[in-house]
Amino acid sequence: MTLYGVGLGPGQSDLVTVRGKRVLERADVVYSPGRLSRSVATEHVPEERIGDLDFPMTRDEEKLRCAWKEAAAAIAPTAREGDVAFVTLGDPNVYSTFGHLRRTMAAFHDDVDLEVVPGVSAVTAFATALDVEIPAGSGLALREAAGGHSPTGPDRMVLFKVTDAPATHEGLVDADYDVVYGRRLFMEQGETLVTDDPADVAERDYYTLAYAERDDPTADLATAAFEPTDSPTATDGGRRSNDDAAIEPAESEACGDEPPETIR
Repeated sequence: MTLYGVGLGPGQSDLVTVRGKRVLERADVVYSPGRLSRSVATEHVPEERIGDLDFPMTRDEEKLRCAWKEAAAAIAPTAREGDVAFVTLGDPNVYSTFGHLRRTMAAFHDDVDLEVVPGVSAVTAFATALDVEIPAGSGLALREAAGGHSPTGPDRMVLFKVTDAPATHEGLVDADYDVVYGRRLFMEQGETLVTDDPADVAERDYYTLAYAERDDPTADLATAAFEPTDSPTATDGGRRSNDDAAIEPAESEACGDEPPETIR
């Protein structure tokens, strides 16, 4: 049968995709690698169908390999007989533990079919929570900032694992970045916080993100020229002239839209 890697989204149970919810509801067992992902999964499946996996809190590569081999060995027999889900916060292919399971399954249990169900990543969830627009044509880099690290280079970055915000902030400001922080965005566990003051997020928390920007990516967009008081002015009693009708298709195509039907 199939092992599904299911992205649960940023942490709120109602941000699981429709497809992800369907997979969870029909899976024989739903494996969770941690408490937070388990708390989201149990909003969609009963406790008795949740399978826990233990992973050591270590950077020792040999211990980690042994843990993933044990996890794959536990999952494989059930996945051969039925449908199994491995859940992860965010998206299974973006900064996720699921990659370890996929590689381990391929090495030791390559007869098990595997399918990934994408989820709402923290990369996109942060943009909404922090009210940040990343318009078309903008570059955006993903970096880790654990332990006070301050990566620099690109004009716009999303930083994961900001565990020492004051130290990271100092390095970013010295490199001329404006920075805003988000903690536990769209998560039901813990306090959600958005701030530009690193002192507000000084306490270590793995689920702290930062957005660092050295220029405004919207400054040169055509619609940035609008003033709040701008409004369309009706002429001829609000009726469109033939000139207006002729101009509209050209404007529409210039904006990347499909050409409209011919106006009669």
